[in-house]
Amino acid sequence: MSDISAGKRRAPQELVLVRHGESAGNVADRVAREKGLGHLEIDTRDADTPLSPDGRHQAEGVGKFLASLSQQERPSIVLASPYRRASETARIALANSDLADRIVTDERLRERDLGIFDGLTGAGIREKYPEESQRRAHEGKFYYRPPGGESWTDVALRVRSVLGDIRSEYDGERVWIFSHQAVIMSFRYVLEDLEEKTLLGIDTDTPMANCSRTVYRRTADGSLQLAVYADTTAGALVDAPANL
Repeated sequence: MSDISAGKRRAPQELVLVRHGESAGNVADRVAREKGLGHLEIDTRDADTPLSPDGRHQAEGVGKFLASLSQQERPSIVLASPYRRASETARIALANSDLADRIVTDERLRERDLGIFDGLTGAGIREKYPEESQRRAHEGKFYYRPPGGESWTDVALRVRSVLGDIRSEYDGERVWIFSHQAVIMSFRYVLEDLEEKTLLGIDTDTPMANCSRTVYRRTADGSLQLAVYADTTAGALVDAPANL
């Protein structure tokens, strides 16, 4: 059921989705693409990939933004993906907050699993798995599931699950979530009842920068309405680059 068309229901007062700061994986991916490489030159598994120096600076910007908010505007609940780049972003941002030791990690907020494509660029996928590359082109980015991995629709199922718990457990709270691009886009898909074409168009036309904020606010009937998408104000407070 669409969140927009649903009847009055429990919901947080505000839901803020923060993409993690730039990670070593983001840097490795950018370098690999610039060099035309088929794979990323990085040794850590995806779950353990840390923030880059710029990513830590971006997270400090989120902390500065939080400090600028009134007590009534600050988060009362913080959730985070267990992946290091997201949980590290949350810890840095909340370092001076009384929520620093009360961050709730939830594995449903983890990054999309790329399966056998993990660590590969598009060029690497086409070279190593040409049949899968053709299948992906046919099925489309939204529904295609790489062997051993997840489709965007799989991530959306996780988001529906965690959103149900958020509604049930955090009615009236100000909930901040530190997570990943595909997860945040899936929140948009679920909360706004978007069609595949619309969602992918947003993803292409308005890239989500590291440490950007996407904000939903509760309406009178309990639905969550988009107020802000991919805002980079926090990074700008500390002159951090708005990397993608």
